[in-house]
Amino acid sequence: MEFLNVIVAALAAFAFGAVWYMSMSKAWIAAAEIPVDANGRPQGNGSPVPFVVGLIAMVIVAGMMRHVFVMSGLTSIGEGVMGGAGIGAFLITPWVAMNYAFGMRKPMLTLIDGVNSVVGCTIMGMVLNLF
Repeated sequence: MEFLNVIVAALAAFAFGAVWYMSMSKAWIAAAEIPVDANGRPQGNGSPVPFVVGLIAMVIVAGMMRHVFVMSGLTSIGEGVMGGAGIGAFLITPWVAMNYAFGMRKPMLTLIDGVNSVVGCTIMGMVLNLF
């Protein structure tokens, strides 16, 4: 049953990310300085690799969050929400911000990706403790 919780939590966070990045696509493309064609669409081959990597990453994060929650005794939905938000806000986002700062990336990219990290981990934490 724990494996199913991890998969559902990963899928929930992945779904949020899909909605988030669809709503922020123009701002994210500009902040990430992705080359676009005349129609404003990103140039490239439309490879599914980023989506596959993203889904695998969500499963890995959800699995580790489940482990941390069990080891820490976080069992309620509220504790899952707070634990997830804390992981997103105080572990993932600062690390991304550091990498983007050294990579001379625009601050807006950190903001957009940071919101995804915080909300995605919050959703994972909630889902992990729903069952």
